[in-house]
Parts: sequence; structure tokens; C-alpha cells
Amino acid sequence: MTAYAPVARPDTIRRHNLSLLLAQVHRDGALTRAELTQRLGLSRSTIGALVADLSDLQLLSESVPTGGTRAGRPSHVVGPHALGPYVVAVDVDVTHVTIATIGIGGTVLTRRDIPASGTAPTPQLVARQVADVLHSPAADISRPGPVAIGVSVPGTVDRRDGTVGIAPNLGWRDVAFGRMIAEVAPPVPVMIGNDADLAVFAEHIRGNARDCDDVIYLMGRVGVGAGIIANGRALRGRDGHAGEIGHSVMDASGPRCHCGKNGCLEVFIGEAALLALAGEDGPPTDGRVRAIFDRARVGDRRTLDAVRHFADSLGKGLALLVNTLNPQRFILGGSFADVLELAPAEVESALAHFSFDLRGEKVELREPAFGSDSALLGAAEIAFADLLADPVTARALVVT
Repeated sequence: MTAYAPVARPDTIRRHNLSLLLAQVHRDGALTRAELTQRLGLSRSTIGALVADLSDLQLLSESVPTGGTRAGRPSHVVGPHALGPYVVAVDVDVTHVTIATIGIGGTVLTRRDIPASGTAPTPQLVARQVADVLHSPAADISRPGPVAIGVSVPGTVDRRDGTVGIAPNLGWRDVAFGRMIAEVAPPVPVMIGNDADLAVFAEHIRGNARDCDDVIYLMGRVGVGAGIIANGRALRGRDGHAGEIGHSVMDASGPRCHCGKNGCLEVFIGEAALLALAGEDGPPTDGRVRAIFDRARVGDRRTLDAVRHFADSLGKGLALLVNTLNPQRFILGGSFADVLELAPAEVESALAHFSFDLRGEKVELREPAFGSDSALLGAAEIAFADLLADPVTARALVVT
């Protein structure tokens, strides 16, 4: 007996098309009906009906452009609804916690940057900070929602349950962080991800890696991590350890790393190494690191020499990744973006010298489109995933 694939029901097709259309506007911003018709290959009447459905759900809205010079009736412009749903995105790092509400299209609606007070934030502290933001008067922005919460953490994450396996620079190990956030939040999905993984995800969707399917986002903070997309697919490994490039041993006789090994890449290109090269005492903070780059920009000789020495080590680290994964492009985030700006020749020279023969193919080096917010926006993306996949069902579950 011949088995046949089930016939797609009209409602299934409609939901699929709603998802496709919403994703176009979420990724690219406001588009005309004509552009949506061309992109999706659907009739004008079908596009009109889909837009009407998404407008009824308060996800998108339409406007009629004015002031144009072209003859004829202008195509309606479709963009995110002014009072549409939002997600809460959280970026946790050793030096700060950022908590933002973000709407469809990646628009940051509200934002709170909380510097660390001398020590890395604990899971309990971050959960309290998230609760404070969720229940503060400022969180009431006259919108239904949030639809979900996304959190970026500099460590290994089991995305199935939000457990942080190890976040060495935070001092976290085996933390049921997803459950901790869920206990202080509305009954919405809580998604946890690694910071570099989320950063490359955001850049690949709408940033400086949109046109590239073999890209590595190298995150330069107190720690060092890599988010990897290979052949268009995220590479995380068996249990989320892929990309922990900071703890690859570069020189076994080198300085001691806090992970217990000697000569990890992180001791050469982590922010603590940059401060030491520049003659700065004390642990890295956003302010101390920013001050180093500010001095380098105005030509301070010792600081520039420190940045250039650091850039040489960064290029060697990039070469290690080139020889292992053969990417087309690097996105250099965090402090690495400043190093690329100030000492591009040193980065490129070391990369070329220590890479396996590239046969004239130069690896591209880019700064992030979103500056220091790539991981934050990546956290928003995983929080929006259910809504984008099925706008009808997810919208019905929004807590009002």
C-alpha cells in the first residue's frame, strides 16, 4: 500500500504564511505590500489578507506613505504595531547586567544597565534584578506581554531546561538559572543561551553576518568565547561547550588561568591581559577598559603599544579558529572591536602569519552591527522565536 504525505490544511498554510510575513518585517523593518508580494511570491490579495490578520493580532500595522512624487496609488507600508508585544532580554556579564524590553523588529523600548558592584553578579542577584524590572512601574508600557524572556550568559547552557553548566568568569556551576528566572517572572517561556552564540545569531539574522553562512563571532569581554555558524547552522557541540575558545591552551608555560590550566588564550586576550599590558592594576571593569581605548585614540604611546601587542595575540587566536573551522568572516565583538579599530594591521598580520595556507582567500574581519548589544538582541531573538514561528497560537498565550 502506497503511503502519501498528509495534505496541508488551509489553516496550516495560512499560519505558515503569517509566520513568513511577520519574520520579514521583524528582520528588515517596515516594507511595502509590493515588496512583501515580491519576496513571498504570493498574490496581492493574499498579502492584504495576511497583513489584516497580523494587524488584528496587534503584531503589524499599515500606513499610507505621503509626499511621494510617483504617479498612481502608493503601496501601503507594513511595519511593527506601535502597541505590539515585547520580550524581556537580559545580558549577564562579569561587569554588568543589562535588562531591556524589546519589540518586534528589534526596537529597544526600555533599558536598564546595572554595573557590577565589585564582584561578579550571582544567579540570585540577577533573578532579583530581573524581578525588579518586571514589576517596576516603568515596565508598564501599555502593551500586552511580555511574550517571553531571553537571557544571555557567558557560559555553557543546556537550552532544554536553561541550566548553566559552567560560567567560569561568573563563578557559576550547575545553576538551574532558567527555573530561577521563571520563579520571579510572569508565566511565559524563559530561554537561556550562551552570549557568543546569541551574538552570532543576532548578527546572522539582521547584522553584519546576514550574507555569510560560515561566520564566527568572537566575544571579547573579561572572558573570551566564540559563537559559530558553519554552513548556515549554529554549531554548539554535544552539550554546549563548542566555542569555549578562551580555554584553549596556547602556551603551557604561560600564566595561570582561573580555570586551573596554564597559558589559556584568555590570559592573553581577555580584558585582564589588556589592562596588565597597559600597566593598570585591579580587575577589569567597563570603565577601566573604555579608558584604555580612549587613551589609545588620543595617541598615548604606552597604551597604543599595549593595544598593538594585544592585537598580535588576538590575530594568533583568530588563526587557530581559521585552521580549525575555515570561516569566511569574523565578527569581533566587545573589546575586540576596539582593538580592530585601533590596530588592524597587527591583527591582520598575525592572522595571516599563523593561518594555514589560505591560497589568497583573505578572511573578512568586521565589527558587530549592534556594537555591544549583539548578545542582548540575540537573547531577544530566542525569546521571539515562538511568536515568529506561530503568531496565532503564541499571541493567544500572551499574558495581559
